[in-house]
Amino acid sequence: MGKQTNTINNGGLQRSLKARHLMMISLGGSIGTGLFLGSGSAIYQAGPGGALLAYLIIGVMVYFIMTSLGELASFMPTSGAFSTYATRFIDPALGFALGWNYWYSWAITLATELTASTLVMKFWFPDSPSWLWSGLFIIIIFGINILSVKGYGEGEYWFSFIKVATIIIFIIVGFLMIFGIMKGEAVGFKNFTIGDAPFHGGFLAVIGVFLTAGFSFQGTEIVGVAAGESEDPRKNVPKAIKSVFWRILLFYVLAIIVIGLIIPYTTETLQSDDIMVSPFTLVFKKAGLAFAASLMNAVILTAVLSAGNSSLYASTRILYAMAKEGQAPKLFGKLNKRGVPVAALVATTLVGMLAFLASAFGDGAIYMWLLNAAGITGFIFWLGIAASHYRFRKAFLAQGHSLEELPYRAKLYPFGPIFAFLVGLIVILAQDYQAFLADKIDWMDLIAAYLGIPLFIVMWLGYKLIKKTKVVPLQECKIDVDEFK
Repeated sequence: MGKQTNTINNGGLQRSLKARHLMMISLGGSIGTGLFLGSGSAIYQAGPGGALLAYLIIGVMVYFIMTSLGELASFMPTSGAFSTYATRFIDPALGFALGWNYWYSWAITLATELTASTLVMKFWFPDSPSWLWSGLFIIIIFGINILSVKGYGEGEYWFSFIKVATIIIFIIVGFLMIFGIMKGEAVGFKNFTIGDAPFHGGFLAVIGVFLTAGFSFQGTEIVGVAAGESEDPRKNVPKAIKSVFWRILLFYVLAIIVIGLIIPYTTETLQSDDIMVSPFTLVFKKAGLAFAASLMNAVILTAVLSAGNSSLYASTRILYAMAKEGQAPKLFGKLNKRGVPVAALVATTLVGMLAFLASAFGDGAIYMWLLNAAGITGFIFWLGIAASHYRFRKAFLAQGHSLEELPYRAKLYPFGPIFAFLVGLIVILAQDYQAFLADKIDWMDLIAAYLGIPLFIVMWLGYKLIKKTKVVPLQECKIDVDEFK
């Protein structure tokens, strides 16, 4: 009886994601090429200590984002998480802008991951055309998502399992090498003190790594989108958020410690996107695994497909939710008998076809452009989560509710959302500070880096002017305790 009520309240979406799906969706959304490839350039840029500090600071920020999301998503489990929360607790114009921003971010990320898939496949098939692999993988990802939400959940579960297993093996092998149990001589801590390590380039270098670290963690919040299609979200969402964050932070911190101890930060190849010289491949090679490059290439391919799968799911569901709120064409709010918003799925997939541009303009250039354009948008919707949570708690208490009514209560409120908001804002404004210090500004790179900001502002103010929306007073914020039970 309870499940039936959940389905009706959720507008027809099927609540068939189990706790294990939620756990792996959150893990899988944030473990990808940002860790397998990006971690090397972070260490090269800021040294092992600088990279570790950057990931820790961003990790703390993401912790507070996740606790904010946990409070919101367990109380209001909706697939339109970010746009719905901002619409109800701050301003419908902000909800509109955040929703479209989130859709844009993940639709572009889908294209990014499809482009990355061609780079990965050319490791094995160097003379093959890019469109072949982009086309094949978009068909696979579309097929997984068109089946049902359970199809997406199962796909993500196994994609994530492979990635998590690889990282655990990597960390174990790495520490065996560090202490001399594997491959003879102990590496020890000498690489943490060579040159000007552990902090190379000072504080500005750490700031420069923030965006890389932030991009690596993006996707953790997809558990909030999936909450609307999960079984017993009031129990399973807090459980996923409590356990997943610490596992992710542990994976990232330990992986960066292993790389920083085994590979000197001065190694030029650390800044390369070539799988042959990714930090994971280099460590496995040092451990004597001759097939390390092929192994890591296969794992990175899994990470790319996982990220593409999550991208299509998240952007489709946010488009569906905005249609239900009247902030997107009604067509996108229609579901088939399996509870899949097909029109939203098809529209998002078409945007993913941007990946085919890779074959016309060169894989590497398109990949970096798309990566840069999507990078900053992630921080924008994180700011939206922090601000929405801050206002939600105030409205909740202002309307006479008790904190005891909340299925999950975020710790350190209001410090948590305020801290997360401020750190996120610093990253957004300072993300490409190096461009302004150069003798000649590269305007194309600068535009790509900051493209998300004007797009967001135009959508926010444009909707506000057209619809004449105002900030919702705390007493008028729509809080219905029974609505999402």
